[in-house]
Amino acid sequence: MVHIGQCIRLKVEEQGKTTVWLARELGCHRTNIYNIYDKMTIDTGVLFRISKILDFDFFSLYSEDIKTKSNDVIG
Repeated sequence: MVHIGQCIRLKVEEQGKTTVWLARELGCHRTNIYNIYDKMTIDTGVLFRISKILDFDFFSLYSEDIKTKSNDVIG
């Protein structure tokens, strides 16, 4: 299963951005971002906004996970 919070944190780091920057872009406090980093799942609306801000389709991670699981069952 995808741990979306960890994926978001890694993407922020890969892009050389900070938690404070992401919080500013989302219009929330940095503690909210740390809470997101800890979550296995988050609201799709928030995930959509984060995807737009970081210019990365986080939903595709779930699609890949589904395909991998399907292949495990079939293969």
